[in-house]
This record gives sequence, C-alpha cells and structure tokens, in this order.
Amino acid sequence: MSLVTFSGFPRIGLKRELKRALESHWRGDTGAQALLDTAGMLRRRHWQLAVDAGADVVPCNDFSLYDQVLDTAVLFDAIPARYRPVFAESPLDGYFAMARGYKRGGHDLPALEMTKWFDTNYHYLVPELEAGQRFTLAGDKPLAEFREARALGHRTRPVLLGPVSFLLLSKSVDGSDRLALLDALLPAYAQLLGALADAGADWVQLDEPCLVLDLDEDDRAAYRRAYAALAVARRPRLLLASYFGALGDNLALAAMLPADGLHVDLVRAPDQLAAVLDALPPAHVLSAGVVDGRNVWRSRPERVLPLLRAAQARIGEARLWLAPSCSLQHVPIDLQAETALDPPRRAAMAFARQKLEELRVYADALAGHTEAEAALAAQQAGLDAQVGAAGVVNAGIRACLRALGPQAALRRSAFASRRATQSAAMALPPLPTTTIGSFPQTDALRKARAAHRAGQLDDTAYDALLAAEIERVVRFQERIGLDVLVHGEPERNDMVEYFGEQLDGYLFTKLGWVQSYGSRCVKPPVIYGDIARRAPMTVRWSSYAQSLTDKPMKGMLTGPVTMLQWSFVRDDLPRETVCRQIALALRDEVHDLEAAGIGVIQIDEPALREGLPLRRGDWPAYLAWAVECFRIAAGGVRDATQIHTHMCYSEFNDIIEAVAAMDADVISIETSRSRMELLDAFVRFRYPNGIGPGVYDIHSPRVPDTAEMLGLLHKALAVLQPEQLWINPDCGLKTRGWPEVEQALLQMVGAARALRSELQLCA
Repeated sequence: MSLVTFSGFPRIGLKRELKRALESHWRGDTGAQALLDTAGMLRRRHWQLAVDAGADVVPCNDFSLYDQVLDTAVLFDAIPARYRPVFAESPLDGYFAMARGYKRGGHDLPALEMTKWFDTNYHYLVPELEAGQRFTLAGDKPLAEFREARALGHRTRPVLLGPVSFLLLSKSVDGSDRLALLDALLPAYAQLLGALADAGADWVQLDEPCLVLDLDEDDRAAYRRAYAALAVARRPRLLLASYFGALGDNLALAAMLPADGLHVDLVRAPDQLAAVLDALPPAHVLSAGVVDGRNVWRSRPERVLPLLRAAQARIGEARLWLAPSCSLQHVPIDLQAETALDPPRRAAMAFARQKLEELRVYADALAGHTEAEAALAAQQAGLDAQVGAAGVVNAGIRACLRALGPQAALRRSAFASRRATQSAAMALPPLPTTTIGSFPQTDALRKARAAHRAGQLDDTAYDALLAAEIERVVRFQERIGLDVLVHGEPERNDMVEYFGEQLDGYLFTKLGWVQSYGSRCVKPPVIYGDIARRAPMTVRWSSYAQSLTDKPMKGMLTGPVTMLQWSFVRDDLPRETVCRQIALALRDEVHDLEAAGIGVIQIDEPALREGLPLRRGDWPAYLAWAVECFRIAAGGVRDATQIHTHMCYSEFNDIIEAVAAMDADVISIETSRSRMELLDAFVRFRYPNGIGPGVYDIHSPRVPDTAEMLGLLHKALAVLQPEQLWINPDCGLKTRGWPEVEQALLQMVGAARALRSELQLCA
C-alpha cells in the first residue's frame, strides 16, 4: 500500500499554546524550561494526532521556537559576530536576539532582516553570510527530535532545509557570492547526516524549494556539487523535496541529483506529473503532493484520483508516497474544533488533521478498498453541491464586473497636478510624519471586544470605550507633533478579518490560526462566495476621529490584493476575479470616506509582492491584474484626496515599475531591518511619488534612538529627494506596548525636526 506522510505540521498549537509560552518567556514571567516543556508537549501531541489521522511516517525537526531558517543558521553556526556575546551568556537569548533584537545588559542589537517565505504569508529570518564564513555542526536539534519521536514509537523522518536553498535564501553582507560558501557548508551537513544514520534514521528529507525558481547555471552547478558530495557521505536515504510550484526546466536537474526520492507539488502544478514520471530514476520514490497544504478546502477526488492512478500504474504502490503539497504549517490544525460553522460549508473544508485523513482514504482507495472509493465519491458530490449553494453566486456583483471599463482604474489627473492640489489643501510641513495605522491593542481593548462579542458588554458601553480610546490616540499624536494622524483602529481585530466580517462571501473560524512569524498568528478569513459590501465599514470611526482634530486624519483600508492573499480563497473562480470583486467593494468605501470629509485614505497592500508568481515569466499577467485592482479601489477620487499605500517585507527591485504603476500619492515601506537596503530599487528607477521608508522596526521590542533614525533618513536622502520623503515606522503598532510606542514616536518626530533643521527646511 502507498505510504501516507507529510513534510511539516503547524507549530503553534490548537489554542496558540506556543505563542503564549513564547510571550510569557519574553516578558520574563516564565523561564526557559517552561518554554521548552511547552514545545515538547506540542511536538508529542502533534505526532500522535498525525498518526491517529492515518499518517504512516511523521516528520521531525519541522518544529521551531521561531523559524526554521533561523534554526538552520544556528544549527550550522552561521551566527553574526554581534550576537555571539549574547549566545555565550545564553544560547536561547542569543537565538531570540537574532529573531527579535536585544537591548539589555550593555547589548543593543537589531534583529535579522525578515522577509516572506516564497509567496506565502509566512516570514522567515534572513541569515547573514560573508566571505570566508565558517560553518560547524553547532547543535543537535534534528538528532534530539528524531530520538524523541522514535522513543515515542513513531516512524519518523527528519526534515532539513537543503544546503543550496539555505545559501540562496541567505544574504551576503559584504557583497560576496553566497554559493562560494557551499564547500565550507557541506561538511557540516555530511556530519549531521552521518549522525542521523547512526541514530537509525532510514530517510532524511532535504527541502530544496528554490528548485521551483528560475535558476542560472551557477545555481544548477551548486546543486550538482552539493549532492555529489552528500552522495558519498555516510547517510540515510534522501528525499529531495520541492514545493510551491512546478520544477519546470529544473526537473532534469532534480531527477539526476543523487537522492533516493523526489517530492513534487501536484496541487500548484498537476500538469508536471507526466514529465516527472518520465524523468524519475527507476528506484526513486515519488512523494506526490496531492492535497493542498496552503488552503482549507477538501481536495477534489475527480482531480486527485487520476493523478494518483497514473503514478501508481507507472511506478507501483511501494514507490508512491501520498503527501500534502507542502508543509501543513500554512493551515490551521483541526476542523473538529469549528463547531459553529454551517455544516455543509464545514464539510467542504479540511485543516491539517483532515488533510492527513484525506490522504489515508486516497491510499486505501488505491489499494482497492471499496469503502474508501465510496467515501471519495461522496466527497466529490458534496463539493459539487457547494458550487450552487446559497450565497456563493451574486449575480449583481458579476454584472458590475462585466460592466467595468478601463476608466474605473484611473485617477482624474497626473501625480504632479495632484501633488500641487494636495499641498494647497493640507499645508503639511516638509518631511511630514505619520504612522502606518494601528496603535497598541491593549488587554483592556481585547477583553472589551471579547465581552461585546459574547453579549456581556452592550453596544453603548462598547462604543463609549472605543470613542475614548480613539480620543486618547488622537490627543497623543497631537501632543507629540505628528502631522498626519490615524484613529488607531481600536475597533479592529485584524486588518483582513475586520473587513471580511462586513462583506458578503466570507466565513470565519474560531481557532483557524496560522503562524505569520514568531509568536505572531493570524486567523485568515475564508472566501467561499462572491464578495459584496453591505454598508460602509470604516466611515463612522474615521469621521469621529477627524472631528476631534484640525490635522489630516487618514482613513485606513486593507487593499484588495492583501485581502485576497491573507484569506483562504475559494478554488472555483480565478483569483483575479475574486480580487476584482474585493476592489469594487473597497472602491465604494473609498468614495464614502471621501464624501465624509476624509482627505487622506491609505489602502494597504503589504501582500502585493508576496503574491508575485515564483517564475518571472508569470509576473506580467499577475502584476497587470494586481495593479489594476488597486487602481480600481482608488480610482475616481478627487485630486485633493491623497491616496497612500503601505508595503512591508518586499524586494522592490523586482516590482518597482508595478509599484509606480499603482500611482499612489504616497507609499510607505519596510526598510529599517535592511538598513535602507531596499531603497536600492529607487536608484535604478526614479520613483516620482511620495515615499515613507520606515525608520524603526516595530516587530522588535528594541527602540532605536533619534540618532539611529536620523542615520537611516540620511541613507534615504541619498536616493530620494527631500520633497518626496515621509517619515514613519515600518508597520502598524498594534502588537507593541504603549511605553515603547511613546518613546519611539517621540524620537521619530525628533529625528524629523532635526533633519528639517539640518536641511534648513521650514516646518
């Protein structure tokens, strides 16, 4: 019978136990052992859950206290020198210093740069490398977790980030060639593989997700050199794992590398199966990723069974493994907890546990079990019925989309004309200051929101609390001297969920949490039907905030691409069609904000770069509809209405022309972790509109001083004109505490004033 396995499991726990343990440890409320005990409990629980769901082999070393790429850097001693004194005092503190920054005991360390993991909403820490880098096997995490799983009676396979992808996903801090370090890195990998073989591991999975990217000949040569070296090492059998797309022109390379099995993503790229079967060496195992590790819908047997039967006919059951397309860390843990969902919709969904159960049924069907075949037939019938269920199709919205003309995506005038009109309307100082939108969500706010949802706090009392918090935020911003204000978003639980709750076509889970980075978890809404706005969503509180001040108040919206990317999206319509539906709903909201007197409207698109296809040949089509959707949302407003957008953790060199084509009046971007390196994109391309490069990292508790912020602004002015420059944090302040926010923003305003004085600009 075909073996059922998977590449990784969600780490955070059904009720976010890891998040709570991490944050308790970071606050100093609990010690290191309590954190490690929670981590061990979660590993044991998840292994058993997977086995109970039908997995034959469970992965190990997929668990992480923060990030798997950071784990790999620490495992092989790729620790920048500035962190080593903290590691010497406490390895755990050193690990978290790299992840979050560190400011105590005489140390003042910014965190490593963080960026998106391929085209997902997961963020990884970017290792820093330099010429002459030395690597050693400095830890035993994979070995320890292998032994832990084996001691519990589980058949387990260690999972490691492969050596070439590790280097390609890292950054060189001195401009040297990362791949030149491969020969120094490989002995540490070989030593680890040998130790795992000695411990009894029969297979090790080496994740090489970069195999689905556009590779040059140097990259391909690195793969050949790396795996030739590992082939002669004492080692278990190797499963080479690709995911997130088709191997394409890298298939021949992947198939010839001296491994023993190959994992391919047959959800994103089902059409590659025939070529993969043709290229697969005679003794290789094929791990077929046939259920979606990135979405919450049940698989469609009419699509999956033909793929599996074709593979079975070519290579037989023994060489065919059934798996999700990628690690399950991108989906919630267990649908059984979602008892409040509408039963027919719930029946169409699958979280991590249910995906493993599906794979077990497919394996049984391939083995000829009639009850499994009947179960799959029933699953397909249920999914077919959902396509025509109530709430799925909105004929009015579809008619509006058909009637949409090209003028819907246009502003009334060019940017130069708009800038003059906006300057006269708002009379802002040079180098204007603002924030990205949210202010701290205190425990009191969260408890009040929960009480209101539970019916324990009535509307009047809840609204009074929100009004008081908005006034507090406005008065604080006025007091410290910010120029363009925000209302702080105390009414919002999440920047996507808040809007989804007010739109038709969305449903919501109670415990559908996934990890974004570290302890940061999000609960993506689920798009199951056509999107339509029922009523204004933000006008009330934005208008109230504007009534409290004479300074400009930003209306805050989440953009259509981000609403799409950060949701679990229906799989029966093209993604661009769903995105246009969202854009139409937001367009109505933008016009209502403008009519209510809100003269600055921010439409956040932090996920625009995240949605970029992994192959360059697919970029133009995606960027065309993504930019169009943003422009539809912002289109038609008056010249005096200033449109902002925000992006974070994006490599702007890749998409700078598309960013310019969005034609926002002001864009704010994350740049502090990279020390303004992301602004290199603006050297090659003269971006004409306003830019706010973030001057401090809100994802770290570390607060930089005014001099450090001023230094970053000097770097920005090396590539930007003063009249373009806005001054703001990297991102929203929702997850930070008030004391650090007050200190950081005071210093940011101080940096702006110092720079105005230095440049002799009149405030």
